[in-house]
Amino acid sequence: MEPTDEQAGAWTKAFDSGKFIRKSSEFRDQIEPNGTFDVESNRYHLYVSHACPWAHRTLIARTLLGLEDHITTDVVDWRMNPNGSWSFNEEEEGATADSLHREESLEGVYARAFPGWKESGRIGTVPVLWDRKHSTIVNNESREIIRMFDALSQSGLGNGTSLCPEPLKKEIDAMIDANYEAVNNGVYKSGFARTQDAYDEAVTALFDRLDELEHHLNGREWLVGQGTGQLTEADVCLFPTLARFDLVYVVHFKCNLRRIIDYPNLQAFIERIINLEGIRETCHWHHIKAHYFWSHQNINTFRIIPLGPLDGVHTK
Repeated sequence: MEPTDEQAGAWTKAFDSGKFIRKSSEFRDQIEPNGTFDVESNRYHLYVSHACPWAHRTLIARTLLGLEDHITTDVVDWRMNPNGSWSFNEEEEGATADSLHREESLEGVYARAFPGWKESGRIGTVPVLWDRKHSTIVNNESREIIRMFDALSQSGLGNGTSLCPEPLKKEIDAMIDANYEAVNNGVYKSGFARTQDAYDEAVTALFDRLDELEHHLNGREWLVGQGTGQLTEADVCLFPTLARFDLVYVVHFKCNLRRIIDYPNLQAFIERIINLEGIRETCHWHHIKAHYFWSHQNINTFRIIPLGPLDGVHTK
């Protein structure tokens, strides 16, 4: 979920501390065998933005679990509207039309699932998992969508692998929790801070956690599991933030104590994931870079998109 300048300001101004506070997701139903949202191929549709790290993790899980032939997708334009909504634009390279409803914006999709949505003042976020059968939104919380994709894979769809094997579930959840506030949300708390103290606190916690992760990955390939570890949801949830770090967050969100390329283990971690089959295709660098520098005009008044950096995975 990507906040606009206006949203970030409103969420921040609600607190005298000047800290950025992220709002929660609204749709939290689950896919489960014999449930309201049963396990079926070609029933569910995923709406994403290539720019959004939360949406990106769902695309990665879909690829790693071999669900491309079972879950269809549409991609919004990288340009976020002034009110924080997303539009469809099939003329933009890498974006699509709304193939299900021919809506012009994601707000129209939300309104189909929630009568009165547009009047509620809320803004539809990505990712969105849509159910064709009941014509409604199942879930718009990325972490829960990833977990549901794993269940789909375990229920006979996809390649049958798991990103959350039961013996590692507690360790996976603990790692994701530990990285969320400091890193995944930490870059936003740094970039949207409205006071020096709030920024200092957020950026210090961010780099303290990156230091810990760099040390944790000594002699390891993945974040959890025995030995060198095992590829899991924990890796999927961390990767999109790290992949955007040097490209966007160092400059745009003032996360410039160090770059990821300055961390040998974290840089190797990024390269290891992006070299997995199909993962590079989920990374649309232009959508990522252009979105942040164009959409957050309060941070980047003239919407100037930097030419660099010239190093990192996004240049290959």
